[in-house]
Amino acid sequence: MAELKEAVASQQHQEDRGIKRDEDTGEEDSAGSAPAAGQSDAAADGDSKPSTTTPDRHISIQTKLEGLEMLVDLNGAGRKSCPLCPEEKFKACYSHKLRRHLQNLHWKVYVEFKGSRMCICHLACRNPKPSLSGDQVSGRHMAHFHCVVCSVTIARKTDMISHLKRHFNKGETEASYPGGSDAQMDEPAPSGQAYEILKELGTNVQLLPNHSTPMKSDTYFNRKMKTNRQLVFCSLAVLAEERNPLECLDAFGATGIMGLQWAKHLRSTVRVTITDISDTCVKMIRENCQLNNIRADGGSRGPRGPDRAGCEPETAPVATVEVAKMDANVIMHLRPFDYIHLDPFGTAVNYLDAAFRNVRNLGIISVTSTDTGSLYAKSPNVTLRHYGCHIVRTEYYKELAARMVVATVARAAARCNKGIEVLLAVAVEHFVLVVVRVLRGPTQADESAKKLRKLVHCQWCEERVFLKLGNMVDDTVPCNCHGSLPGKTAVQLGPLWAGPLFNTGFLRRMLSAAVQHSMDDIQPLVKTLICESECTTLKSLVHGSSVLSNQVECGVVIKTLQSGEDGGPADQAGKRKSGEDCGNVVKKLKPDASLDHPAFYYSIHRHSIRRMNMPKLNKFLQYLTEAGFRVSRTHFDPTGVRTDATLQQFKSVLTKYSVPTGTNTGAGQSTASSEKAV
Repeated sequence: MAELKEAVASQQHQEDRGIKRDEDTGEEDSAGSAPAAGQSDAAADGDSKPSTTTPDRHISIQTKLEGLEMLVDLNGAGRKSCPLCPEEKFKACYSHKLRRHLQNLHWKVYVEFKGSRMCICHLACRNPKPSLSGDQVSGRHMAHFHCVVCSVTIARKTDMISHLKRHFNKGETEASYPGGSDAQMDEPAPSGQAYEILKELGTNVQLLPNHSTPMKSDTYFNRKMKTNRQLVFCSLAVLAEERNPLECLDAFGATGIMGLQWAKHLRSTVRVTITDISDTCVKMIRENCQLNNIRADGGSRGPRGPDRAGCEPETAPVATVEVAKMDANVIMHLRPFDYIHLDPFGTAVNYLDAAFRNVRNLGIISVTSTDTGSLYAKSPNVTLRHYGCHIVRTEYYKELAARMVVATVARAAARCNKGIEVLLAVAVEHFVLVVVRVLRGPTQADESAKKLRKLVHCQWCEERVFLKLGNMVDDTVPCNCHGSLPGKTAVQLGPLWAGPLFNTGFLRRMLSAAVQHSMDDIQPLVKTLICESECTTLKSLVHGSSVLSNQVECGVVIKTLQSGEDGGPADQAGKRKSGEDCGNVVKKLKPDASLDHPAFYYSIHRHSIRRMNMPKLNKFLQYLTEAGFRVSRTHFDPTGVRTDATLQQFKSVLTKYSVPTGTNTGAGQSTASSEKAV
């Protein structure tokens, strides 16, 4: 009751002040002062309500100082009251004093957001601050700021800044401003949120302002995963050349950019299904379909359905995708697919059983894992819980993570009586991507299970070797650390995938797909993977038609485009005729399988010799090749060398061609001269 009386008294006081101002200014200035008086009255009426959202901006929110001074007629005669202070706080004064008050207090104490200043306000917009006795004293009103978005009142400046950040993270920025805002969006979003349009590989997607750090109900988009999306696209393009149409599943759509890229570029060769469990994500996927002129089928139509239906007669949709709000495990149990991509936020072990349940024979499953804490041995207990592996931090931790993910995938496939053929295993930036081909049958499952072995790792020199199959356990590694040092130096890691991580023929076809679709970003990476799968730095001369251009990467000459005729001679792995029927694909896969490249790699900096200058990495690869070893660079580590030499042989070659730091010795000069001669 006391609050109601105080609100009525404040309103009556504001009305009396407006009447007095009209009487002082006179009728000759009524044209100039009427808008200001009306604005002040409207503001006073709105301020009398405690903390309610008004349709217009509060008078304390201004973009220029002139707007704040326009609230009062400073050119008129007589005493005037401050429009942002009550009478008991700031008494009526002359114009020059009031102008100084507005400049030094209200205009300087502010919170700025998108070009607008939320000046401090002392009016009775909030409930009075209670006294120590608990009674509300009418003269003790707390200073506050009015939010430019939702008109809520907040006392502390830091709290207002945090409040505005939450508005920005939710997307409630300029699109949520009232009508009198100076900063208007060129094309306001239909849902009242400020979208950002991103174009990747010819596909447009809408992004929320908080797409990189979303809340639980928002959509997530990671710009750094562009490499991952392009590698997955190329692997699907290769499978589409073998057979079509393909049933493809993007199990975690988010913005839907990956599935939309598939449908937009591969067209009729794929039938894409995009699923997500979030209503917000499904709605945004449908809007992105409309943005790319792609028809979205399945489920209920979005709110923008009638608009899109009206645009169909003008331009026919380029493709059709199925958008469904469904859990990934449910849809993979219900329907069979030829290609499944799993990219959850973190580990994908919870979805592997469902993925292998209904995947078709010779189909492909790609798995992206971003839980680097457990993959890179930062959380060993989580690694054991998710992947069933015991690992430690090593110099080759990235390949260790890739082999651990492949081992988990192989075990999930074996539980469904299926085997796998690893086509690609990549660990770059903050993700691990594994692409495997599914081979149905218990025999294939047994062959894959035999490639799961324990790894013996020396924690002193970091030499490593896989345990051989058999009942006898030999836990020794080819180094002298266990004999020269007291105690045990080796530990058993795993079980890990001991087979090859790459398929050369598949990678060559991926490179052709990357060139065909103008993916310049991943071409150097795919070429490095081809060299790594062959474990060689020698030039493999390619003879073909003149329309094929040769590109050299890591010393290997690779065709960058396939023609409609034969892809080249019979010794080129992975080259197929464009019009060739699929036939018995299992027999065609055998020549594509690459030789078993050596497991793991050595870092040249990790095993450098103290007070010795190492040779250049490319020179060192040449020296290892001349010594009779298979060598190549690796994408896992820019300083790594993949070779079949043991660590002792690796160090001996490195020592032979290293130069002492002091050049005054004759031996160092002779070594340097011999290196120059080579």
